[in-house]
Parts: sequence; C-alpha cells; structure tokens
Amino acid sequence: MKVTLSRKKVAVIGGGITGLAAAFYMQRMAEKNNLPLDIILIESSLRLGGKIQTLRKDGFIIERGPESFLDHSNSVRHLARDLGIEDQLVQNNEGKTYVAVGNGLYPIPTNFIFGERLKVSSFITSGIISLSGKLRAAGDLLLPKSYIEDEPVGDFFRRRFGKEVVENIVEPLLAGTFAGDINHLSLKAMFPQFSQLERDYRSLILGMRNAKSNNSSVETKTYQTFHNGLETLIESLESNIDTKQVFKGVRVEKIEKEEAQLKITLNNISPIKCDAVILTTPFNVTKEILCKNLDIIREMPDMNYATIATVTMAFKKDQSMMDKNDAMTFYVSRNSDYAITTCSWCNHKWNNVAPEGYDLFRAYIGRVGDEAIVELSDSAIEKTVLSDLKKSIGMKGSPEFTVVSRWKQSMPQYTVGHESRMEKLKKNIKNQLPNVRLVGSSYEGISVPDCVTQGKKAATEMLENIFKDSIME
Repeated sequence: MKVTLSRKKVAVIGGGITGLAAAFYMQRMAEKNNLPLDIILIESSLRLGGKIQTLRKDGFIIERGPESFLDHSNSVRHLARDLGIEDQLVQNNEGKTYVAVGNGLYPIPTNFIFGERLKVSSFITSGIISLSGKLRAAGDLLLPKSYIEDEPVGDFFRRRFGKEVVENIVEPLLAGTFAGDINHLSLKAMFPQFSQLERDYRSLILGMRNAKSNNSSVETKTYQTFHNGLETLIESLESNIDTKQVFKGVRVEKIEKEEAQLKITLNNISPIKCDAVILTTPFNVTKEILCKNLDIIREMPDMNYATIATVTMAFKKDQSMMDKNDAMTFYVSRNSDYAITTCSWCNHKWNNVAPEGYDLFRAYIGRVGDEAIVELSDSAIEKTVLSDLKKSIGMKGSPEFTVVSRWKQSMPQYTVGHESRMEKLKKNIKNQLPNVRLVGSSYEGISVPDCVTQGKKAATEMLENIFKDSIME
C-alpha cells in the first residue's frame, strides 16, 4: 500500500555556508525521493555566505574572510561535485612556513599542528628553540601519558614539550589560525589528534614520527580554494537553491512550539509556521532565540568569540626586500614586537590571485585579549600593518591599495568542556524540541569543510525525522 505523505515545511535559519549546505542537500534529497517539502532560508543580513566574501578587483582576488580550506573529509570536494564546479578547485603551491620570534623569521614544520608525520630533526636543527628548550622538548620521550579527560591546549603542550616550544611554535600557530587563547581552548574539541597520539604512543614525538595519514590523497595535505575565489562556492549554492523561499534582511526573534508545529517570530514580516528548524546561527544568537523554550540553554554561559580583521595589501614586485621567495606564511610569536598575528604571501600560495608584477599580502590582526586594535580606523590599521611588514620583510614604500575587513565576535572559542556541554545541550533539545537541530561553527568545527559536513548531516537527519514513513536513500 502506497503511503501518502503530507507536505512539510523546514526553516533553515542562517545563510552562511552551513545553512546553504543544509538547504541545498535537503532540496536535493527531497527532489530525488519525491518528498513534498518546502524549504525556507532566513538570513538576517542582505547577502548570503556569512564570512565567506571574495572581492574581485583589477585582476586581484581578495578574500575578506577565510581564504581556503583543508578538506580532510572531502566534504567540500563532494559538494563542489554535486554543484558541478569541482573542476574549479585549485590547490596551494608548495612553500615554507615561518614563525617570527624577536627580529627573525624561522622555518617550522607545517605538519606539526595537524599531528601528522614529523621529522624530529627539523626541531633539533631549528634556530627557533634554544638548546635548553630542545632538551626540555625531548623530555616528551620519557614522560608518562596523561588520563585527563580534557585540558587547555597550552597546558597539554607545556606538559609535553615545555614552555619555549609553546611560546615560539604552538601559540603563534594557534593565535594566527584561530585567534584563540591557548590557556582556555579545549584540546579535546580543537585538537583531539594530539590526545589520541598520547594515548596510543605515550610520547607525542614517537606518535608523530610513526603517525600515518588516514588519507593518502593529496587533498588532505594541501589547502584548496576555487579559481575565482572562495565565494564561487556561495554563488553556486545560491544559484542552485529555490530563491523564492529565501528571505534576506530578516531576523529571527524567537521560536515557540505551537501544537504540532513551530512558530518563528520575525522582526519585520509575519510569523512563519513550520514543521522543523535547522538553526545555524552563532551560539549566543541561538541562545536568545531559544531561551524561552529551553532552561538548559538559558543557564549555559555565553560562548566567547574572537574579534579579528583581515588586512590585504597589494605592492609592486620590487617593493619587497625579502629573499625568501619560497615563503608562504609567517606566524607571529607574542615575544615579537608586531601587531599582526600572521601574514601570507597570497601570490606565492596561489597562482591566480594577483596580476603579473604584483605581490599580494594578507595579514590578520586581533585575537582574544587584543581586540582593541580592530577598532582603529582603516588608515591607522594600514599604517600599523605596513610598519610590521617593513620590520619583518623589509617592505619599501606604500601599497597600491589596502582592503580592511573587520569581523567582530566572529571566531568561536571552544573552551575546556566544550564537547560535553554541547552534547548535553543537543540531547536536551532532541528530547524537548525533536524537530530542531543546532549546527554551525559554534558546535563541531569552525572550518568550511566542518560546516559543510554539519549542514549535510542535519539535512539528512531532519528529512529522515519528518518523513519517517519514507525510505531515504
């Protein structure tokens, strides 16, 4: 006997990469399985894509937000394949990564922070660590394993390698990548591969020396983007989603249960009733939306977010005095007299981002505990970054142009206990609001692939939940 399915409506709240992926995959699976589904996408700003924004100007490709992604799961590649844009993916060039300590730039092993195979000799010969620091780091070979459930990233690496490795390598990498405070970031949530290496091998050095990548494909070891910029992904998603059901410039104020449905109250249009909701908004926004329905979310502390700015500068080729033509990125130790936390030679990393005869540099400023600098004027920020480039790489003259992009409260900080808190929250929501899902950068990873994975998973689970009588492929 054929089952007749009643028509369902799902609201996706938040039009960043997570929400777009969720809407796209729900639409795709509904069409494939002939499911009677209406999808509404609600975004508070006037554009989709969230922090992914590409500026294309006079032959330059400038990323205002994230510039690339490391796709261990191949989730972005699979999404690109589903969108028909896989052929537009490009990989970064090979080159070296440096850390600025004092007045010098020192090369570091780029695979260290991912817990992959490590040549111990690269640390022994490095000038970034003193002899006493190297001896202390070698103590990792003798130390017992720990059975701590979760601990700050800084505590973990100081215990294993000592203070100097943390100050000159670990902290610069994390501050430049996540704008985080390593004395509060959760090891379990941010870098579970390191705690796993300690459990498996006792020594991190032995573990990294013997570790084998789960994926041998080149994509797991190189960064990727799209030939015409990362926003290519957003543009393709938007063009593939039913735009009649996309609301921009609309803010969700609250979500309430109303009989068998959910009522969404909006700031400037009439309330919408639907059967399910996928919430991809930042945790603190989600907390405001759901606090009247869930005691547990009201009682949870607000999540900390780092405020940062990206500063992109274009120069003529002959303005840089640096002889390191293989340099891709340098991170900055707190022991250095720089305001920037990291800087990349974009045209060294990517072949397509600058016209011939130009260098394109991209720096980050701001991190937890140092947010005030982001509030400076564009001209003051340009002056500060230019001063740092002159000190670090001998830059001469002024840039052809500068693009400053501020991201206030944009980088979620997974503090110690993050995973257990989120697990408890989602369990309660599943019991009290079974047709509501919380996904996005506040929960299970902040990278583009993490967000795509979460969006697709939420889409699948939601359709399986509201169409229980249908077989989902």
